[in-house]
Amino acid sequence: MPRTTTPTAQYLDTDAAVEQWLASIRKSAILALDTEGASFHRFIDRIYLLQLSTRDQHAIIDPLPIGAPGLLGEIVQDPKVEIVFHDADYDLRLLRQDYGWQIRNVFDTRIAAQLIGLKAFGLAALLERSFDLKLDKKHQRADWSMRPLTADMLDYAAQDTMHLLGLRDILHEELRQKGRLEWAKEEFLRLENIGWAQEEPGQAFLKVKGARDLTRRELAIFKELVVWRDAAALKLDRATFRVVSNEVLFEAVRTAPTTKDALGRIKGMPRGILERSADEILAAIERGQAVPEADLPRFPKSARWDRDPDFDHKVGALKAVRDEAASRLELDPGVLCSRDRMELVARLLPAETEVLERIPEFRKWQIGVLGEGFVKALAPWQKASPYRD
Repeated sequence: MPRTTTPTAQYLDTDAAVEQWLASIRKSAILALDTEGASFHRFIDRIYLLQLSTRDQHAIIDPLPIGAPGLLGEIVQDPKVEIVFHDADYDLRLLRQDYGWQIRNVFDTRIAAQLIGLKAFGLAALLERSFDLKLDKKHQRADWSMRPLTADMLDYAAQDTMHLLGLRDILHEELRQKGRLEWAKEEFLRLENIGWAQEEPGQAFLKVKGARDLTRRELAIFKELVVWRDAAALKLDRATFRVVSNEVLFEAVRTAPTTKDALGRIKGMPRGILERSADEILAAIERGQAVPEADLPRFPKSARWDRDPDFDHKVGALKAVRDEAASRLELDPGVLCSRDRMELVARLLPAETEVLERIPEFRKWQIGVLGEGFVKALAPWQKASPYRD
């Protein structure tokens, strides 16, 4: 039987209770949804909790005893039902990874707040702004994989959706008043196909911050250490940094210890790991040192561009246009147009605004706001453009 965790939220952990509750909200045209993972604690992130709210009902679904709630999948994938998130990116990736769900009618309150021009767009800040409600942040990094969950953890989780539909209404109206509702719809539409890209096996070590500072030989050792750590983390189902930190691995790369004692002198090396896995770590270091010179790893080559002595001047001219528009619209400049997109525009060197549509990252609303200004700013260099008529 579901048990009440707050006056208005139910905790559901049986198929029957979940089905009954979902059937009661089946005809709702709008639903707030949030998920809780445990990437801070576990190696493999997954959905450990689902929070849902309609206009007048709230529930927390525990998927661990029951698996994917099928009826909920039908509801949230129905394009006629609007699904409201705060910062949907992570939730949508998890829902697609674990359940295969593709949600097609999203409203993201974080994106809406950014497009309105709010500087503080975290959920706590928005709820305080709109409802004078202060959220307790003590469970922000809670381990949602633990069971049983405490009553105050469940209360905390319920707050993530309990006020989300009211917040959506306020932000929707502000977007409408500012004439930016279509901007938001374009951004929301881009969320439909979001998912984690498939990584090439064995290449994750290249993405670790600090890896680019290593020599190719050191990179070979680091790769072997990361492979060992990932295997250990998988076996323990523990976040990698909770097994051995990146800093410890980098120190092992630099010092290349050959004995357990030398390994133990590395600052931060966990005692338990040293006792259990010293031989495996030393073997990984040895494997990295044995990689032939011709097979040493290297970073993929970045896209090469013809050297352009005026490139920084072009980007600077675009930035001036962007910053003026951002000030006029009271938007964060990075929300209006990021530097990497301005760099793409500078390389494309458009002679007319339609050419900007060739940049997949460039939104139509951005073209409408910035297109003419960008073309005008680049006019001094347009004679050399391959897109000039």
